[in-house]
Amino acid sequence: MSGSIHPLTIFERKAQNYFANLGFEVVEGNEITTEWYNFDSLRVPKWHPARDAQDTFYTTDNKVLRTHTSAMQVKAMENRQPPVRVIIPGRIFRNEATDATHEANFYQLEGFAIDKGIKMTHLVGILTGLVKEIFGDVEVKFVPAYFPFVEPGIEMLMKFKDDTSWLEMLGAGMIHPEVLKNMGVDANTYSGFAFGMGVDRFSMLAADFSDIRLSYSGDLRFLKQFKSKQ
Repeated sequence: MSGSIHPLTIFERKAQNYFANLGFEVVEGNEITTEWYNFDSLRVPKWHPARDAQDTFYTTDNKVLRTHTSAMQVKAMENRQPPVRVIIPGRIFRNEATDATHEANFYQLEGFAIDKGIKMTHLVGILTGLVKEIFGDVEVKFVPAYFPFVEPGIEMLMKFKDDTSWLEMLGAGMIHPEVLKNMGVDANTYSGFAFGMGVDRFSMLAADFSDIRLSYSGDLRFLKQFKSKQ
């Protein structure tokens, strides 16, 4: 009997194909990293609550289980020079209680592009194209948001045609000049955008299930229903 592809994998493959067609390279990174890559290089200050033990898993040698795939932004640029287009899929870890919408480990898809003349309109166009590719005829809007590693920052919201409420889908923005400096990139010459999305959130909407814990349950009754969607 043939098996079924996990809904997380189904979405991730669709997203990777979409970005590959736009010239993005897939990069993977270590799940254990340093505070420099995970926080400092991205302008997350020492006093930020995300660095507390309540949110971050620390190892005995003062490293961390990465709390976001953004931890690979600066590291990925150590052996690259602009122009670059990169996506970084991977598992992340946060020290929090689990429920229908929260898990201690889950998956993200990070992406960034750096080149001369990169603008916010490029970012908006690429992200709009992604949700249209995955969900079809949906409405999208962007609202201002704050993230330490981008300036300006935005959130993307999406609404299905028959719905009345907007869903927050991801955070993004123009890469902060200080982060570009940490990448070894001249911010006077180059600009870039970055975005990060929860693979689980997209998968739950695309596959129409409401409890994130099902993705990690190993329950064959849950997995078998996706055979027709491969």
